[in-house]
Amino acid sequence: MNKYLDISPEVREALAAGKPVVALESTIISHGMPYPKNVETALLVEQTIRENGAVPATIAIIGGRLKAGLSPAEIEYLGKAGRNVIKASRRDLSAIVARKADGATTVTTTMIIAHMAGIRVFATGGIGGVHRGAETTMDISADLEELGSTPVMVVCAGAKSILDIGLTLEYLETRGVPVIGYGTDELPAFYTRSSGFGVDYRVDSPEELAAMFRAQTELGLKGGMLVANPIPEEYAMDKAVIDAAIAQAVRESVEQGVKGKETTPFLLARVVELTGGDSLESNIKLVLNNATVAARTAAELCK
Repeated sequence: MNKYLDISPEVREALAAGKPVVALESTIISHGMPYPKNVETALLVEQTIRENGAVPATIAIIGGRLKAGLSPAEIEYLGKAGRNVIKASRRDLSAIVARKADGATTVTTTMIIAHMAGIRVFATGGIGGVHRGAETTMDISADLEELGSTPVMVVCAGAKSILDIGLTLEYLETRGVPVIGYGTDELPAFYTRSSGFGVDYRVDSPEELAAMFRAQTELGLKGGMLVANPIPEEYAMDKAVIDAAIAQAVRESVEQGVKGKETTPFLLARVVELTGGDSLESNIKLVLNNATVAARTAAELCK
């Protein structure tokens, strides 16, 4: 085991016994929602995973230690600290560990730490990707590189709709990442059920997902698998409303010179404001939906 990694007793026991475990990120706690909604949501997602037959392993870096499985007190700590916690991507890990600092894990770093711990399934909201205007800014999320190299299944509601989804799919294809639609032939766009772009394959059950990921692992293929699970229809937002809010948020980010790792938190927070909080509620519902699918798939993988 990596000397910088701490696995909680519950997660360690589950892994040793061959029980299903689902990884969860912590950027959604520190940077994705305001306190106390962030803590309430994190605990509710963990509860949802338990109700669907798996053990939750929320992942973060605390005091320079990589954590696979957080206590409620640690989740509360991250929630209260908010954006004072470093948003940690791959390039930040060594500095955070060396300085014994705190870090909230993105999709990238959650995949890294989950793989270190032996966790194969990870539930999140949406992945990062190619940002709008990337042909001039070169702003491409490290999530896409990690998906191309780390063997973890990522269950999400598609790429965040603030992104250039077409270019994100092209990049995933280049990196050899299979994009699987769960109950859909189209890639969902986070707040809405369709982006207008197709997926590589459609599956309709956790059993199919588990079989596909097992085959990929046993073939020795490098990289992860992206499972796109649409937001439940009753919580999906009107496409025209969300598109208008995103367009305005993107314009404001350019005008204010927002760049790099601050871009996504700025855009998501601004979209929440512009939609009167509706996008935040949709965000919570889609994360819970992804946690359900991830837990059931992890259970199938352990059979």
